[in-house]
Amino acid sequence: MEGSPGGRVDPVAGGDRREGNVVVRLTGELDLYNAHQVREALVGCSDENPPRLVVDLGEVQFIDSTALGVLVEARSRMTDKQAFVLAAPGAETRRALEVSGLDRHFNISTTVEEALAS
Repeated sequence: MEGSPGGRVDPVAGGDRREGNVVVRLTGELDLYNAHQVREALVGCSDENPPRLVVDLGEVQFIDSTALGVLVEARSRMTDKQAFVLAAPGAETRRALEVSGLDRHFNISTTVEEALAS
């Protein structure tokens, strides 16, 4: 992974396509300082309206309200909101989703494979 200015890790660790579906892997701390990078990646993918857009949160250690807002924005741009799936959130990320109430609005899977199969 490449570092960003200031020694921060690029929050978008990668992405790939699987049978028409898109998987975007995020990593590190997602916050005000790198939300624009996350937005650019997710909005670009959501505008394509793939059959399924899976956001892999397995390597995310922290997510703030700005980054949560980016997830909401990306999902809102999809024609089929149910096709936007969060996968593998760790304890801290899951807690942020629960505290914000967003866990009731997003499809959340425990693994990327489960998200792709749903």
